Amino acid sequence: MVTSRFNQFLRILVCALILLTAEGFDVGITYLENAVAKGAVCLDGSPPAYHFDRGFGAGINNWLVHFEGGGWCNNVSSCLERQNTRLGSSKKMVKVVSFSGMFSNKQKFNPDFYNWNRIKVRYCDGSSFTGDVEAVDPATKLYFRGARVFAAVIEDLLAKGMKNARNALISGCSAGGLASILHCDHFRALLPAGTKVKCLADAGYFINAKDVSGTPHIEAFYSGVVATHGSAKHLPSSCTSKMRPGLCFFPENVAQQIQTPLFLINAAYDSWQIKNILAPGVADPHGTWRNCKKEITKCSADQLKTMQDFRIQFLSALTGVGTSSRGLFINSCYAHCQTGMQETWLRDDSPVLAGTTIAKAVGDWYYDRSSFKKIDCPYPCDKTCHNRVFE
Repeated sequence: MVTSRFNQFLRILVCALILLTAEGFDVGITYLENAVAKGAVCLDGSPPAYHFDRGFGAGINNWLVHFEGGGWCNNVSSCLERQNTRLGSSKKMVKVVSFSGMFSNKQKFNPDFYNWNRIKVRYCDGSSFTGDVEAVDPATKLYFRGARVFAAVIEDLLAKGMKNARNALISGCSAGGLASILHCDHFRALLPAGTKVKCLADAGYFINAKDVSGTPHIEAFYSGVVATHGSAKHLPSSCTSKMRPGLCFFPENVAQQIQTPLFLINAAYDSWQIKNILAPGVADPHGTWRNCKKEITKCSADQLKTMQDFRIQFLSALTGVGTSSRGLFINSCYAHCQTGMQETWLRDDSPVLAGTTIAKAVGDWYYDRSSFKKIDCPYPCDKTCHNRVFE
């Protein structure tokens, strides 16, 4: 009996590995050594890095530049915790990553962007690529230079052919999705006037909501990020001219003023936001939310009610961003980042809204085939979700 179950497990594992191999492919790392002289470095002073798969055929002059996520550090101690990890040092990054979903080079899996130049920019500054502090404390040797990293990466890609781009799309996941919102118009300005430029944020629309204890935890956290990294001068002036810079880290305060077309992909019950904005550990000292945060099916009726209220706040924060150039794919899943994995980007069992996958919605919007602005019904109505389960 045990042997039979083990053999069944092995068959499932082999099938899963074959599927992953078919859907994804490995891309090596590129270090921007020449960026160091410009002060464009990770938290530990190491060079920025990205993974680049060249475009081909009709896509040779099309560019997808995607910024990796990974949270933020809001003070010296939290930045020191990241300094010797992949989120603070390119020395600690894996040398090869798998490209799938929106980065796939197969038309079957990625019909609109498969032959583009596709770049994943690694995240090692802790500020969504907004930091810029000249001084370096010799005691900590921390470099707050995220905005310089952004500039150096774009400059390098322009030199490698992006200056001839016909089409360009800046995207990002999580903290990288926030970066694509904050840098959207700036990215547009750095490319030739004749280039068609749009912006995409996947799970980057973080809202200014109070936690379950009634404390504005994320607002204080973001203010710490902006102050620690000296981010204010690299946040949209349309926002910083009206309110405190820390508030301009929230997309709801900047999205309305963005001139470049922008597409927002987000779960209304974003798992990172539920875990870290709505019910962070500091607001839940007895761990009442622990099981619920791991798996939405384990939430109590009261917790689900609180999460439904959070969804309403999230949708309210989207008010005013729905101009003609905007795209929205807001599903009711318990998920975080849905473009970089084949299972949620485009597969037979992928999430859909109005019968449309994320891949088709984004492609139709980018190429102006049709607009897409859809908001899902409340949980648990959507049976196409790939809800996250955490250990």
